Amino acid sequence: MNEKALTPDAILDATEAALRRFGPAKTSVIDVARALNVSHGSLYRHFDGKAELLDAVVARWLSRMTGPLSVIAAESGPAPERLRRWFDILMASVRAKAENDPDLFGTYLELARLDRPVVADHQARLTVHVAKIIDDGVKQAAFTSVESGMTACAILDATLRFHHPLHAREWARPEMKLNFDAVWRLISRGLSR
Repeated sequence: MNEKALTPDAILDATEAALRRFGPAKTSVIDVARALNVSHGSLYRHFDGKAELLDAVVARWLSRMTGPLSVIAAESGPAPERLRRWFDILMASVRAKAENDPDLFGTYLELARLDRPVVADHQARLTVHVAKIIDDGVKQAAFTSVESGMTACAILDATLRFHHPLHAREWARPEMKLNFDAVWRLISRGLSR
């Protein structure tokens, strides 16, 4: 690749490919540069190092997953149904990522273990979505009047084991659906007017 044509998106594409080939632990900036046929120094014009590069890859990967969630948050239908559908899609999406894209999911998991800002940023976006739906539910008189931001944080905390990567090993357990349904009933009762 011509170094003048080197773009952040091209670098992220090559990094995703390297992660899928070598895994997150073994992928290096040199692997990415080799795939692009450029010097590794060229990559440092766009990213400060491997950590920033992995953050950018995971941020882009997570944004693909949260696109459908943003759509649900922006809808105008009944808030209780939207909130449940939002969680159903979140859980299905993250589980599909874990199953169908294990190397990038592994990168996400590693960044979550390291408490990288990209994971906190993702959680903040999820909180905004849930808060928006809660606000709509209050306006629709479907939910009791609550402070939506704090309530969204509490709901995401209460459901963490069903969608956070650190709990991925639990997701295949047969009782998980029943467990989520039990938590969901508590959330629904707490929000109901």
